[in-house]
Amino acid sequence: MEYILHLIIFILIYILLAQSLSLAAGYSGLISLAHAGFYGIGAYTTALLSVNYGLPFLITLPLAMLLCGITAIIVSTISLRTVDDYFIIITLGIQVVVFSIMNNWQSLTRGPLGIPGIPALEIFGFQFNDKVSFLFLSLFFVVIVWFLLHNISRSPFGRVLIALSEDEIFTQSLGKNVYKAKIISFTISAMFAAIPGVLYAHYISYIDPTSFTINESIFILSIVIIGGMRNMWKIAGAAAFLVLLPEALRFLGMPNNVAANMRQIIYGAILIFVIFRSGEKLTPVKVSN
Repeated sequence: MEYILHLIIFILIYILLAQSLSLAAGYSGLISLAHAGFYGIGAYTTALLSVNYGLPFLITLPLAMLLCGITAIIVSTISLRTVDDYFIIITLGIQVVVFSIMNNWQSLTRGPLGIPGIPALEIFGFQFNDKVSFLFLSLFFVVIVWFLLHNISRSPFGRVLIALSEDEIFTQSLGKNVYKAKIISFTISAMFAAIPGVLYAHYISYIDPTSFTINESIFILSIVIIGGMRNMWKIAGAAAFLVLLPEALRFLGMPNNVAANMRQIIYGAILIFVIFRSGEKLTPVKVSN
């Protein structure tokens, strides 16, 4: 039972990550490979502040979101002056920089040694130190972020984001500030990514740079792509599928000398098949001037 609860909590964490990336990738057309970096900034911020200064969750969470937001504004202000593939390359570079800081700034992050002893998450004296309570807390944040993204997508700003992801030149011709809209969406996306980072740090009670690599960014992007970019229900299903699939492959009963490699091959083959089958054509949106 503990194992099942552990998997559900991880599914909820990845749903949060995919939801946050969906705002930038699905609604703004900004394919980012830096999302694990923002995820890591959230985790390291709460870890350092709670371990070194004893600050509570209700303070470390907004501070982590603020730091991610400031970083995203700086990154997007520079990177959005480029287009398409160049933006992806810049976000890849940012991911590498963030990982390098986590891995090499040993006086702050302890480098590869990581940060142990992160305290259990506590709100108003109640400690979320068991899996059931932490599951409900994670589910609460999934619902909150879902609600916020739903309202953003239905707002005039959200319709501008959808329109620019379909035809940026036409949207700009309507007098919309495309550059500003992209910066705002990318910043909100990064700030939301801090939430699962904070939850992850308190849940595991230990973090190190290996949890926030480029592979993690690719994994999060895969969830969004398989889920249909901006379909929140399908993104949740994709997160559950991709988290549970490697666990299911453990029960195939293959010989030990080939099990690890064969699981990777089967996992990759299934992932490619699902991506081809889950292609979704997004409907153009009419934007009023």
